[in-house]
This record gives sequence, structure tokens and C-alpha cells, in this order.
Amino acid sequence: MALVSLMPAPVAAQWLNYPTAGIPRTPNGKPNLSAPTPRKPNGQPDLSGIWMVPGLKYLINIAADLMDVPFQPWAEAVYKERRENFGKDDPNNFCLPSVIPEKIAVTSPWKIVETPGTVIILYESRTIFRQIFTDGRPLPKDPNPTWQGYSIGKWDGDAFVVETTGFNGKGWLDTNGHPMTDALRVIERYRRKDFGHMDVEITIDDPKAYTKPWTIHENPELIPDTELLEYICEENNKDPQHIVGK
Repeated sequence: MALVSLMPAPVAAQWLNYPTAGIPRTPNGKPNLSAPTPRKPNGQPDLSGIWMVPGLKYLINIAADLMDVPFQPWAEAVYKERRENFGKDDPNNFCLPSVIPEKIAVTSPWKIVETPGTVIILYESRTIFRQIFTDGRPLPKDPNPTWQGYSIGKWDGDAFVVETTGFNGKGWLDTNGHPMTDALRVIERYRRKDFGHMDVEITIDDPKAYTKPWTIHENPELIPDTELLEYICEENNKDPQHIVGK
């Protein structure tokens, strides 16, 4: 039920089949997702576009590829309780925001917009936005805690590196219930491998919940010839009355 609440409702809209201008195409007119990585005039990869992960794997379990998660004892106990209770208290069930890094793994598209001084990510899920400042400012020293935190970014060769802190600690890292706290620090490294494929390396550093940082990889794919749509969870959320746990 929780996963259903994360899915965008099927709609008919004029934006969904409008061709994206200026992208490489094969002789039959289809987008060529294996074309070379597009680059900006300064030589940096251009991350712009609409992206989405192919499948639910990391939304369900962010640590699906890890042998062991370095839990603090209390965090492991909370994780087991959430699994045993079928994720009854997942914030997603109540249309509260999903957080970074879960936001990347939600199977609805997100759009990267690069502007001078700021990279903006627009998430179709919940119609949430995110600002990543690239103007050299530091992270806030005493931020008002938020669901999405505060993000700054810089380029390291061909990788766009994002650091985020200032979380309120209320989110889950996935629908299985890996916990987070207000001490969470997330490092993301975005690498556009070619025109249609990206690798996102995500490091979770939360000393209150885990004994050491741990890293996972997700692989979003470009979604051309479409556009984001408004996605409001609160209007017709039928989950809560059905979520009873064990």
C-alpha cells in the first residue's frame, strides 16, 4: 500500500508525448540514449534533463547491494521493528515528504535544471523542489531543520558533488525503514556516463544511527519526450485507514 501511494496517478496530458528539442536521435527518430555525454561551454557535463530510476529496488531497500549495514544498536532495533510492522508508520503513507536519498529512488521522474549559482531539482513526486547552491556559500551553521535539508554543490572533474545537512530526522531512507536522524549528512556524486545514463553515488553519514558512513549507487536513466506533471498526494490519500501493522 505504501508503494502505491508513491506512484504517480496515470493521466492524459498534452506534455507527455511532446518531443524534446535538440537531443540526439537514431535514424528512426528515437532518442539515442547511448550518444556522448552533452557538455556545457566550460567542458563540464550537462546534467540537465528528466531522470528516473528503473525499478523499485532502492526505494524498498536502499542497502539492497550491501552485505551489512553498520547500524548503531538502537537503529537496528528500529529497522527490525519497522519491517515486522509492515512499515505502518512510514511518513510516505501520510503524504509527508520523502527525503534525500529516498527521493532519488522514487519511481517518478525528477528534472535537473542548471542555472548560474544554483542547480535546481524538481521532483514530480509530491511536487517538491530542491535548491543546490553552487555559488561558493558554505552550509548553514545553525539551520532550521527541514525534510530536504540544505545543499551545496561543486564540480570534481566530471562529477557533480552535493553535500546536504540540516535534516529534521523525521524521514526514512527507504520504505523498509532504514532510520535517519538530525545528524545525517548526505554526499551525492552525479556522473553522466553518456547521453541517457547516470551514476549517482550516495554516501550516508549519520553517526547517531550508524557506526560509520556507507555508500550505495543508483543508476537513473534519462526520460526524453515527456514532462513533469503535478502530483498531489494529499488530495486522495486512501492509505492511512488501511495501514494497521501486525
